[in-house]
Amino acid sequence: MKRLLILGLFCMSANANASSTLETSGDVLHLLLPATALGATLFYEQDNDYQGSIELVKAAVSNRLVVEALKYSVDKQRPDGSGDDSFPSGHTADSFMAATFIYQRYGWQYGVPAYIGASYVGYTRVASDKHHVEDVLAGAAIGALAGWYFATPYEGVQLTPIVGNGQYGLYVSGRF
Repeated sequence: MKRLLILGLFCMSANANASSTLETSGDVLHLLLPATALGATLFYEQDNDYQGSIELVKAAVSNRLVVEALKYSVDKQRPDGSGDDSFPSGHTADSFMAATFIYQRYGWQYGVPAYIGASYVGYTRVASDKHHVEDVLAGAAIGALAGWYFATPYEGVQLTPIVGNGQYGLYVSGRF
């Protein structure tokens, strides 16, 4: 899991730096966060019951249903005038759904970087004039709620970094 998340975050930073615009970097990260969550459920969880994948799909589907229903029913113009589907931000909702899923399922050490990435996606949506701040906040709330509702903690091996008094290490725990 740790390698997968580090690889995902490395790809995120490489794509963001290679991008010519802020909006494109947010678009890439918006896709990378759910892909990282799905990859973690498929490759990290060794019990082969796909419970994490099922939970992620439930969270993603419910998240998109709520977002699309609100976009359809709330007629709010985008700041750049490109459409009337500003509320809520789907990019932010998807990103916060994935970040919350990662946090709930695998712990804070993976959730914090995911939340930083999701926050960056929200920032790019406002900075690129695709959404108002309230659109992004609503999307974040919808996504976080979907991720929180459907994700259960993974009961496999837990990895926790340890840093203190000049000592560095990795605490490994689990049921064998």
